[in-house]
Amino acid sequence: MTFVLALDQGTTSSRAIVFDHAGRVVRTAQREIRQIFPRPGWVEHDPAEIWESQRSVAGEAMAAAGLSAADLAAVGITNQRETTLLWDRRTGEPVCNAIVWQDRRTAGFCDQLRADGHEPLVQRKTGLVIDAYFSGSKLRWIFDHVDGARTRAERGELAFGTVDAWLLWKLTGGAEHATNASRTMLYDIRSGDWDDELLALLGVPRAVLPRVRSSSEVYAEVPASALLGDGAAGRLLIAGVAGDQQSALFGQTCFDRGLAKNTYGTGCFMLMNVGTEPVASRHKLLSTVAWRRGGTDSAARGVASQRGPSTPAAPSPTEYALEGSVFVGGAVVQWLRDGLGIIKSAADVERLAASVPDSGGVYLVPAFAGLGAPHWDQYARGTITGLTRGTTAAHFARAALEGIAFQVADVLDLMQRDAGIPIAELRADGGAAANDLLLQFQADVLGVPVVRPRVTETTALGAAYLAGLAVGFWSGPEDVRANWQVERRFEPSLSPADRDHRRSRWNEALQRARDWEERSGVNGQAS
Repeated sequence: MTFVLALDQGTTSSRAIVFDHAGRVVRTAQREIRQIFPRPGWVEHDPAEIWESQRSVAGEAMAAAGLSAADLAAVGITNQRETTLLWDRRTGEPVCNAIVWQDRRTAGFCDQLRADGHEPLVQRKTGLVIDAYFSGSKLRWIFDHVDGARTRAERGELAFGTVDAWLLWKLTGGAEHATNASRTMLYDIRSGDWDDELLALLGVPRAVLPRVRSSSEVYAEVPASALLGDGAAGRLLIAGVAGDQQSALFGQTCFDRGLAKNTYGTGCFMLMNVGTEPVASRHKLLSTVAWRRGGTDSAARGVASQRGPSTPAAPSPTEYALEGSVFVGGAVVQWLRDGLGIIKSAADVERLAASVPDSGGVYLVPAFAGLGAPHWDQYARGTITGLTRGTTAAHFARAALEGIAFQVADVLDLMQRDAGIPIAELRADGGAAANDLLLQFQADVLGVPVVRPRVTETTALGAAYLAGLAVGFWSGPEDVRANWQVERRFEPSLSPADRDHRRSRWNEALQRARDWEERSGVNGQAS
């Protein structure tokens, strides 16, 4: 048992990665999943496709590595966080498509909650702002618009979950309905439980909710065939579950207060470890649970000790993070490819952007799904400013990359103020972190170094670490920290005056994107 398998179910694809004890990638498999857009502002996924794609790539990665269940110490799960599913407890059939975190159909309902004065309550208990981004309003929408859903939920016939709970349900044949409760707008981050006052506010019956468990413990032991396909022999321990951004923070070994990372994925997500007490943001950033390790019961400890080289670590205190969520990061590169057709693959964007010395005064604000932190403008929409007859596709590409970096810089400024901790460096990961031009410009507009580790698959790596720690495959955080190595460090090169000028122009472009969508235009009925 010398490897750990991580399941990484993301917004645009499902992946499976096998890691060894040194945290190195042994094999990877990936499959894109369909993005369903029933109406402007709506985004859905097929729950069956989520499961089948994740199961398929797990088997593919293991086969490519020449491994069997007997070679695995544990399996970890990381997932897109706020995407919302509701399914029948008896049959496992979803009542509708999954509503993706990017979906804005509940913006009007969220406006009403704020107008009614509920935001202080939500922020105090959950650490979140009221926004269509989170699961609670999406679940309420399903109850209001899918025939019979509320009645069936109240009778205990339906189960709610984010993607982690859905995968656990499928892996265990419905025996385990559990989650780490990230980002639902229904969970009190201090008490560590679902909150009755928030459930009443959003009209969610407690009967649909999964059990809340920690990020690193043995969730279940399942037949290998449940994940790796018919004919796979042996058993697998599901031992770590974390939302993708918490998992990336752990994979970047940001175990100390003040360490921060940014994941350049479909969106951009910056998290800073703030220790064992949550920090209330004054600038509309999010306060969130980072992770909690341990908490396995005696039966789970017995299973783990039989399978791992040592017994699990003792439970640890809950640790918290500040987070700034940018809705559109790498997705803007997909738009250049699929929407505009100016590149053939995502990898082409760096070469095209590097063919010009700058953006030619073009600023692209990729507010395709509104603006996240620190603006939280549900009605913002994408804009491009500064076009001239001399503007080329290369300027578009460069402005797109710079738009990602500007958004991240906006978040970092306020995060340092909220935490009262100056950031010495920003650790970068995610698919777009392979783009040298992006990371150099990011360092330039931040004025602090950006560090890319040797292993940039830190989202999956974090899930692997959390699972491996639960079974003693790694002895503790210091054992994990020893694996982290720098691949490249990007030092700032812009003068302060040039940096201030560019950020000032960015802010002007940003204002032109604000409050664009008609406020009645993002709501609607069931598709």
